[in-house]
Amino acid sequence: MTSLGDKGEGHRETTALLGNEDEGSVQTQTKVLNQGSWTQVSCPCCVSEQVEPLVLIQLSDNIQPVTKRWLISLIEVSERDGGAALLAHPGEDECGDVIVVSAPRCTLLRATEDLGLCKKYHNGDMVAFSYNDRDNFSNVDDMQEFLTLAERQYIVKYELDFLRAQKEQKIPGVPESQGVLKARENICQKLEKVGVIKDIFPLHDKQRLTDLCRNWYSGKQIWGQPLDSIQAYFGGTMGFYFSFLDFYTWALVPPAILGLVLTFLLPGGGSGGGVVKEQAGVMEGVVEVDDSPSVSGHMVQAVFSMLWSTLVMEFWKRRSSSLSHHWGLLHLAERFAEPRPGFHGTLGINPVTGRLEPLFPEWQRQLRVGLVSVPLVGFFLGMVVLGMTGFYHGEALAQGFHQESGSLFSGALLYLPSVAHIIYTNMLGNVYRTVAMQLTEWENHREESSFQNHHTTKVLLFTFFNYFAVLFHIAFYKQDLPLLRKRLASLLIVTQLVNQCTEVVVPFIVDRFFSAPQKKQQEDDPNVDKLRAQRSLPTFPGLFAEYIELLVQFGYLSLFSCVYPLTAVLLLLNNVTEIRADAYKICKLFRKPFSAPVSNIGVWQTAFEVLGFLSVMSNCWLLLLSPRVREFCLEGGISGRNIILFAILVEHVLILVKMILAFMIPDEPDWVRIKREQIEFHSMQALGQQNQLPWR
Repeated sequence: MTSLGDKGEGHRETTALLGNEDEGSVQTQTKVLNQGSWTQVSCPCCVSEQVEPLVLIQLSDNIQPVTKRWLISLIEVSERDGGAALLAHPGEDECGDVIVVSAPRCTLLRATEDLGLCKKYHNGDMVAFSYNDRDNFSNVDDMQEFLTLAERQYIVKYELDFLRAQKEQKIPGVPESQGVLKARENICQKLEKVGVIKDIFPLHDKQRLTDLCRNWYSGKQIWGQPLDSIQAYFGGTMGFYFSFLDFYTWALVPPAILGLVLTFLLPGGGSGGGVVKEQAGVMEGVVEVDDSPSVSGHMVQAVFSMLWSTLVMEFWKRRSSSLSHHWGLLHLAERFAEPRPGFHGTLGINPVTGRLEPLFPEWQRQLRVGLVSVPLVGFFLGMVVLGMTGFYHGEALAQGFHQESGSLFSGALLYLPSVAHIIYTNMLGNVYRTVAMQLTEWENHREESSFQNHHTTKVLLFTFFNYFAVLFHIAFYKQDLPLLRKRLASLLIVTQLVNQCTEVVVPFIVDRFFSAPQKKQQEDDPNVDKLRAQRSLPTFPGLFAEYIELLVQFGYLSLFSCVYPLTAVLLLLNNVTEIRADAYKICKLFRKPFSAPVSNIGVWQTAFEVLGFLSVMSNCWLLLLSPRVREFCLEGGISGRNIILFAILVEHVLILVKMILAFMIPDEPDWVRIKREQIEFHSMQALGQQNQLPWR
């Protein structure tokens, strides 16, 4: 099928040229498809003997041939004619239910500029790529070297996502009641809605994946990860997650050592002590045994946790900026890209880009967030608190009833409040996640990153309440530190046992026994089936649960570790296996996910910093509530009121120290700042030359 695009310019057509280094890997991929069936090219600079399969479009089982041909024509047509300027392969035949998609060199290069990716210039510097200046970039004729596999696959998705109907038209082979495309309507989104497209996902490269697995988790090394290879194969989202997991795991070593010292070596670390009753604001006596650390141990652990949480995030930001530069992600230009597929509004001219696209006023979005989203999120948070209050009330009633009757029935009723609370929180969580997604869609964010940040923030607030509300209630309402210590220890131990089972044992069993048919594919099987077989794997659920786990860990350590100093030790042991378990899951058990270019871990970084700020207040007041500290103050003749005033003073001083540390430690190294400014300067020069304006 011949391309219908502009043949004079060769605008965004044909295939990527292949380098010698990766040619064997690509030949392994391309031999599964008949090269003659790919849509043809017209640009001489892009012609190649091999076409690299990048993305698979899974169609409906009863897809009409006319619908498939229409979709292939849209995929191959140039952008100016309303197409995606990509390459398409019909699979085994025109009646089949798959389309394999690749990307021509010109499309890859123009999309690289649109996304704001930085690439290596002829002088070795990382520079924002410019299509008009492409000849001055290294490896620009070798797409295998110039762009990573993850970038090439995301560009295909990027082009497919922004296929829009130029005018109102009917989809061939689809009933007219469903198959009418409105002007500027997103085509792929419409086809998914009417059932023509079932799924779109990137294809694994078997040879590259095997090499990555061998270097990543199959070896005997405990530390270190091939971060560059991870980023190249799975994209920046995965690269930053595993980099942060690695950085955070190393950062657990100092608090783990301190926890061991305070628990086993510091005098009084495990000996008994007294708990002091407080009446009318004055401490009066010792009434029960306590096994908490000594006063000096409490103070050292509390201050260390507050400073540690600050330093970890400040140094991570420096590490993140270095990786962002190294991976060419410092100059992303999402604000000027096409709107995300779910964005809708009144058709008009974008005042910044001059393109015809849906427009939606920012003030309307802010109004929706402020008047609807925020109150609804607050309502659900109130429901969490209400459920926790009901749990404690029900627990008290069950305890009282059991003390009065003492029967087996009343003993069984003791478990009823816990079971009811678990059911309540799970149901509420399921309802909230649905509401959060619908709210974020209704807010109508233009950029994908803005959509993800708002959605993550909503779910994050709910999750924070679910995980920490009970601990805060025990610590600051009940003021029962022994119970808090036991609850924290049990949470850490039980959670890690469950995590190790679900993230190591279960994946191993699934991969060993349930994925065996896929592993036993023979070389003489139909070649296209090897590509289609990847659809049998489940869709990767994303990194949300993984970041939540790390955030909860960080909260346990920064907020409550002065009560239980061994927190960091348990977390360190967990994370050593967590790295390999996560790597195993993503490589073996799921489809390869798309990964948009990102320059950091996004809203998660803010969440960790907020927990670090809260750790100051939490540790100060936990220190004040410590039985040993109370006993120490009682012996010194210090009144309860003076202790509270002193705690407030210390809290403000430590907050000031955190702010000073955050200010003194730059978010990016000087060399990264200089490189970033050079990139901006080079971009301004390129723009000036493009507009033929004299540079001053």
